[in-house]
Amino acid sequence: MTLKTFLLGACSVLAFAGMASAETLTIATVNNGDMVRMQGLTAEFTKANPDIQVEWVTLEENVLRERVTTDIAAGGGQYDIVTIGNYEVPIWAKQKWLLPLDGLGDKYDVDDLLPAIRGGLSMDGKLYAAPFYGESAMIMYRKDLFEKAGLTMPETPTWEFIADAARKITDRKADVSGMCLRGKAGWGENMAFVSALNNSFGGRWFDEQWKPQFDQPEWKASLQFYADLMKDAGPSGASSNGFNENLTLFQQGKCGMWIDATVAASFVSNPKDSKVADKVGYAIFPNKEGVDNHGKWLWSWNLAVPASSKKAESAQKFIAWATSKEYTALVASKEGWANVPPGTRTSLYKNEEYTKAAPFAAPTLAAMDAADITKPTVKPVPYTGGQFVAIPEFQALGTTVGQLFSAVIAGQSTVDDALAAAQATATRDMTRAGYIK
Repeated sequence: MTLKTFLLGACSVLAFAGMASAETLTIATVNNGDMVRMQGLTAEFTKANPDIQVEWVTLEENVLRERVTTDIAAGGGQYDIVTIGNYEVPIWAKQKWLLPLDGLGDKYDVDDLLPAIRGGLSMDGKLYAAPFYGESAMIMYRKDLFEKAGLTMPETPTWEFIADAARKITDRKADVSGMCLRGKAGWGENMAFVSALNNSFGGRWFDEQWKPQFDQPEWKASLQFYADLMKDAGPSGASSNGFNENLTLFQQGKCGMWIDATVAASFVSNPKDSKVADKVGYAIFPNKEGVDNHGKWLWSWNLAVPASSKKAESAQKFIAWATSKEYTALVASKEGWANVPPGTRTSLYKNEEYTKAAPFAAPTLAAMDAADITKPTVKPVPYTGGQFVAIPEFQALGTTVGQLFSAVIAGQSTVDDALAAAQATATRDMTRAGYIK
């Protein structure tokens, strides 16, 4: 054996020994573009942290929720880091299913996190998940159609103005609907929008004693408004349209306005995908005249450490890297500023390179600043959450109510019948769950 062969062999053995001693983090995540990009950049993390390896479990959103919830509730310990929404964080933190993130390091700059996002991920002053990207909801509208109709979007539009504008820019002959809104049933589909709409009308899901409020005038007003607007200015088949369907319609120039998640802004303004990219304007989520509430829609995908993980120190080290300002700069250097994860840090919206690359930056920030999910409604409530109610029962109840309301948009039910059924269903479910004594 030559000396060279011996040395090469020794190096291989040492390398193998180093890999064998490295701690492996198993990360469960959703299969969206931002998360896929993070996986592609993971080598930057492992290069700087050779004692840590990363194993990804990438799943479709519904499957991810099912598997992660099952594992974390049972304390299975299958995952060291999980990707969850701000719906789950306060519920799971209260159940002691998550570890507080107290090991992110002095350079992490927790105070730079947007207050609305940080508040939704904290309990008793402790952060239980770190935001990877965040979103609120806003109006995306065709500036050319507004100009043609002699309309100017107000800085703070009301629903009364929006409804009138939507009807004026509707052109059935040209296959242009004045307004596209979610109608597909689901707690995260139509009920995300309808809950935010009802908040902005001064309504709430439950009163302080957890009594459902579907028999109150705010719900009657908001649901009737929604149904009438979709009938007069919405596209055909609106009851089957969710986020993706409305995105396609808007990109094809078939929607005059679309009110949905702020993350959509980068898609409608991208000339590669959108026929109206150079014609899009943005405005904050509307409120009803006389009501100081802009929906309180707030969502984020976040990284958290299950209490069952035995690798909390390494897990927090990865989370600190993936949700840091340095990671944002890394993405910008490789993909451009318009493609960095949005909606988590104040510093991003003070960065001129980002604001120049992203015309939707300012309205996105305004929407997120207006969304305090710790105080989602005008009237007092016993829950948190903007376009959702942060209790475990909401997933099933929200989807059931969503089916009732979708039937109204489809012309298969009336507003009064849907509200009566929602009130009865919610009362039964909340009584069975022990909320109503």
